[in-house]
Amino acid sequence: MAVERTFSMIKPDATKRNLTGAITKMLEDAGLRVVASRRVWMSRREAEGFYAVHKERPFFGELVESMSSGPTVVQVLEGENAIAKNREVMGATNPANADEGTIRKVHALSIGENSVHGSDAPETAAQEIAYWFSQTQVVG
Repeated sequence: MAVERTFSMIKPDATKRNLTGAITKMLEDAGLRVVASRRVWMSRREAEGFYAVHKERPFFGELVESMSSGPTVVQVLEGENAIAKNREVMGATNPANADEGTIRKVHALSIGENSVHGSDAPETAAQEIAYWFSQTQVVG
């Protein structure tokens, strides 16, 4: 197993409900270590840039609106197989389909307000980390 880094975001629906600490604890309890973290309020432009991969999808406008509606917490997580581990801890996008004990089962309100985002592959993780953090801001 390899130690790797991944990107994680606590979305506005969760920060509005003061769940930053609870969600971070779930990540840390799963063996992931936070090596960078900051609270940001995405501009519409930043949200459009971050989610540009979804630009042609019908939900893009709603996604951008939601992500720029309040503060988010952007984080870099580190650990053994961090990408897969983070996705396991997050649970299915639809909280109704998420496993018991996952972040989305416990905290998500809906498919759209699903509390967290996480990278799905090493390439995506590298891009998403670089979008929000410089190399000097990620410290292990």
